[in-house]
Amino acid sequence: MSALQSPIARVSAKDKAATSPAAANAAAASFAALTAKLDYLSPEGLGQVRSAYKYADEAHLGQLRNNGEPYITHPIAVAAQCADWKLDAQALSAALLHDAMEDCGITKVDLIERFGIQVADLVDGLTKLDKLEFNTREENQAESFRKMLLAMARDVRVILVKLADRSHNMRTMGDMPRSKWGRISRETLEIYVPIAHRLGLNQTYRELQELAFQHLMPWRYQVLGKAVNKARQRRRDLMKRVQQEVETAFTKAGLSVRISGREKTLYSIYKKMDSKHLSFAQVTDIYGFRLILPQVTDCYTALGVLHQLYKPVPGRFKDHIAIAKLNGYQSLHTTLVGPSGLNVEFQMRTEPMHVVAESGVAAHWLYKSSGASTEAGDNLGNKWLQSLLDIQDETRDATEFWDHVKVDLFPDAVYVFTPKSRIMAMPRGATVVDFAYAVHSDVGDHATAAKINGTSVPLRTEVSNGDVVEVVTSPDATPNPAWLGFVRTGRARSKIRHHLKTMAQTESKDLGEKLLAQALRAEGIENMPTLDTKHQVLWDKLLRFTGSKSLDELLVDIGLGKRVASIVARRLAKLLSEVGQKPDPLLMSRERFTAHETISQGSVMVDGSANASVQYAPCCRPIPGDPILGYLGRGEGLVVHHETCSVAKHLKYKDSERFIAVEWADEPVRAFEAGVVVTVSNAKGVLARVASAITSAEADINFVNMPDEVSGQETADLRFVIAVRDTTHIEAVLRNLRRLQSVMKADRVTSGSARDSQPTSNR
Repeated sequence: MSALQSPIARVSAKDKAATSPAAANAAAASFAALTAKLDYLSPEGLGQVRSAYKYADEAHLGQLRNNGEPYITHPIAVAAQCADWKLDAQALSAALLHDAMEDCGITKVDLIERFGIQVADLVDGLTKLDKLEFNTREENQAESFRKMLLAMARDVRVILVKLADRSHNMRTMGDMPRSKWGRISRETLEIYVPIAHRLGLNQTYRELQELAFQHLMPWRYQVLGKAVNKARQRRRDLMKRVQQEVETAFTKAGLSVRISGREKTLYSIYKKMDSKHLSFAQVTDIYGFRLILPQVTDCYTALGVLHQLYKPVPGRFKDHIAIAKLNGYQSLHTTLVGPSGLNVEFQMRTEPMHVVAESGVAAHWLYKSSGASTEAGDNLGNKWLQSLLDIQDETRDATEFWDHVKVDLFPDAVYVFTPKSRIMAMPRGATVVDFAYAVHSDVGDHATAAKINGTSVPLRTEVSNGDVVEVVTSPDATPNPAWLGFVRTGRARSKIRHHLKTMAQTESKDLGEKLLAQALRAEGIENMPTLDTKHQVLWDKLLRFTGSKSLDELLVDIGLGKRVASIVARRLAKLLSEVGQKPDPLLMSRERFTAHETISQGSVMVDGSANASVQYAPCCRPIPGDPILGYLGRGEGLVVHHETCSVAKHLKYKDSERFIAVEWADEPVRAFEAGVVVTVSNAKGVLARVASAITSAEADINFVNMPDEVSGQETADLRFVIAVRDTTHIEAVLRNLRRLQSVMKADRVTSGSARDSQPTSNR
């Protein structure tokens, strides 16, 4: 894309262009070629396209492409590709204007006034975000792609114009500086090729693959090209013979068929050689034939004719008619052993299937222009496009959004069934949780168990072709953070992350509200003022002081430790005193000067329940029964430490205002990890005896570590992380260990202990 020129440069270029009939003739000839393709448009539509051409020609006047041609030749070429897809006048106008906002200083308002809101929205969706400030190029790119994909989800014409734009840029890449070839080619292979495939644009998909391969790996491209040409020469007679024998067989069977040859792209040959470590001679399915038949039943009849003519290769038959691919592609595929042992692939499809196979989502307009229609053409890509909007609803970060979308762009898929025999297409490697979210977000959020083909399986189980998957739900169940480690689809990942973020916000808000109420009591205020009309001015002043947008945001920040409750409480108490609400001295003295700096009613109770806003410090591993204190980490929420923890002591010395009183609940809801170090005499089988003593005390071993070199030493330290209920339970474990003859010493490890050597769980 051309850089924006200064007004002076553009004026001088304009004068020069006016005296350059060659440049004017080139542009005029190009537009004449475009109008020859627009016979399907109405006179009004043709007039709109002509108007867009004139506007774009004037906007780009004086701008040249790298090869010296007038820049307008590029938008015309993009529009010509869109015309081949029979896109409407609005899309063609957007194709002609697609660089006007980015390179010519034209605004969206200008386009709305001249061409209407739809054309302006299409152009805006195609415009990159180069004019905004971003920290990195990757962040800029991610935000630009998110903008384009969301515009595409609302109107698929955006991506069709963009793919036409990328196709022409790749065709003319030889005119660009060679330093740009690698970056643009990789971007094409990683982003635009998968999108073209996902939307079923086979011709564009193949062309972009080849052009990117040619410029990314020119030497390999040339070597493979020469090898394919030689093989084509050697096998020409053989392929001609196959075609004649097939035509004869179909004539005898009385089937009308149109046969055409097809050849693997150089890039797909290279990928197969690379992934399967094959030589070129070992790639046997380079050549094939495509058979276009009148009816669907004829495709299956043709399959029988071919299998009578040549032997099929076992395992190489695929029925994509009964179960269409994710992008709407439908065909029967079979690989046969032809003359001289040559493997030949045959694809059988009807004419409407062929249009969808080659043009994908663009088939929608091709069908409309011919007066025909098809469900595949109308609904093609709709599910995926809708999923982009769903992911956007859950994800506001551009890089995270792009990460979610990329996992959905892989072409491989497996097909599974719901218990009611509904077919679901899933990416290869998808799990039961991915399936649950594909059915409905509520099913995913409340999934507790699953069955595949009637057998109970874990939720992380990968689904396979033909599986019947049943998900068991519970209204009390919620997504598990561990699911993020194995889910495969962007939809599942974004839904889980959104739920966890929402849950963390709610929990942090509740904690923040409790901490602020506690801090207010220390300032002599019994009850926190309500958020109503009477106190609105007071809360507005407090929010201005803290810089928070709302009370909820302020409470969340306090719960996450981003703001200190006591500072906010002092300010709120001051504001209350200004409106006549004085602090209660008795309450203030009782709260501030008790032995533990807070009374039990103001303490935060912890019970070990799954809570995003409460963490248990790994440095000291506190367990119920331990004396504990809480530290409000900056953005981490509440971190619970053992009272003797050296890390906590250091933090208290630096930042005492962030510490609050915490207490154990009467009945903790889970087991807690504790560190244990056991000094043993070095003898055979000692580890087994120690482990047995721990488990016999009803404690689980989560981690064990022993020195790498113990030979020749009389003693060794074994370090364990075990799961226990409370301090009474761990004392029972230690007593069991000390009874063993081979155990010389057994202690619990905390960072405040004399034998500080904290085991870390690195399982």
